[in-house]
Amino acid sequence: MTISVRNSAGARGGDEHRPALLEALAGRRPTRTPVWFMRQAGRSLPEYRVLRAQAGASMLDACLRPELAALATVQPVRRHGVDAAVLFSDIMVPLRLAGVEVRIEPGVGPLLDTPVRDAAQVRRLVSRRYGEAERAGTGADGVALDGAAGVAAVEAAARGVVAELGIPERPADSAPGALSPRARAGLAESRGGAGWTPLLGFGGAPFTLVAYLAEGRPSRDHLAARTLMHADPDAWDRLMTWAAHLTGAFMATQVRAGAAAVQLFDSWAGVLPAADYREKVAPYSALALDVAREAVSPTTGRVAPAIHFATRAGHLLPELHRTGADAVGVDQCADLAQAGRQVGDRPVQGNLDPALLGAPWQVLARGVDACLEAGRAAPGHVFNLGHGVPPHTDPDVLTRVVARVHGSQSWERTALAGWDGQA
Repeated sequence: MTISVRNSAGARGGDEHRPALLEALAGRRPTRTPVWFMRQAGRSLPEYRVLRAQAGASMLDACLRPELAALATVQPVRRHGVDAAVLFSDIMVPLRLAGVEVRIEPGVGPLLDTPVRDAAQVRRLVSRRYGEAERAGTGADGVALDGAAGVAAVEAAARGVVAELGIPERPADSAPGALSPRARAGLAESRGGAGWTPLLGFGGAPFTLVAYLAEGRPSRDHLAARTLMHADPDAWDRLMTWAAHLTGAFMATQVRAGAAAVQLFDSWAGVLPAADYREKVAPYSALALDVAREAVSPTTGRVAPAIHFATRAGHLLPELHRTGADAVGVDQCADLAQAGRQVGDRPVQGNLDPALLGAPWQVLARGVDACLEAGRAAPGHVFNLGHGVPPHTDPDVLTRVVARVHGSQSWERTALAGWDGQA
């Protein structure tokens, strides 16, 4: 990856040069609807699988290796021409950087050997601080990462991505290992008229982090977390406050390193009734967003707008809106047009059913068009899936979806021609 420094970061903040994503998040209608995909970086891309195999690193270790994380971040931008790069990371990374022993088991998900389920365990956990772990992890080369070095790795990865996505298009023969014409075309499609592509940072919402901490593994009902919520309100408050500061600091790290926007993921909020979410969860999500807003992005010179996304949370959309997020993400189980009316003055993001990616093109195209039409009910719309990209998805299909959302026949022809295999 070529790293370059762009001196006039303030110039990016002018509205006339704002990428489509940032315009939509501001509640405006850019010349094209912006599109990115949750989980666009990673397992659905053959070039990512090659990268991971060559690196020989676990998922969390890969997130803390700056060059690897930066390359994984830009791969889908080069291939698909999406309107945002999403920092290759994981919602478990801030736990790791606070010294929590967590690992991601392939095919299972996050695992913790010691769940946190009572007041004594909560007291021990909340004494830890973001970036203060004595040994937060070990890279594939065997070099231990302390907390500060781990945070620096996140920052370095983000800065590397910003440099790649903000520099002028490079000639094909500019240097050994230069990008292929196809990859450069993807970057050009992504940058659009603004001439640069924003980096999107993210973090896990406090409830989702606490759900994993309490269960020790993925769960369908998150009974342990919900029990702690009601059985010991004081311990719950301490734990959720800690998680809010932790994930907020993680998002702020990404913003200070150049991320122009952030997304707060609440993967498991949908299991909660609206009253419990409103009283026991929403205030902590709002706190996490407040902590993230303490950072100013050097890319834009502004506080990063925030998207708040929760799965199976159609009944919670008004509550997500009230956390103060700038935009609300909508999964495939909710009606996007109705959601746009529910959140009123907020832009929406979503909500194509990921299952349609495996359908015949005529079916998928109708779904894309319907999603675009439904998104007009809100002041702004960021096209996305209702959840993450399935691992078996044909990447060329995703590129073709981008072309349809952008309304670009030339980019569709590029999508139909396929990828040249050079990242």
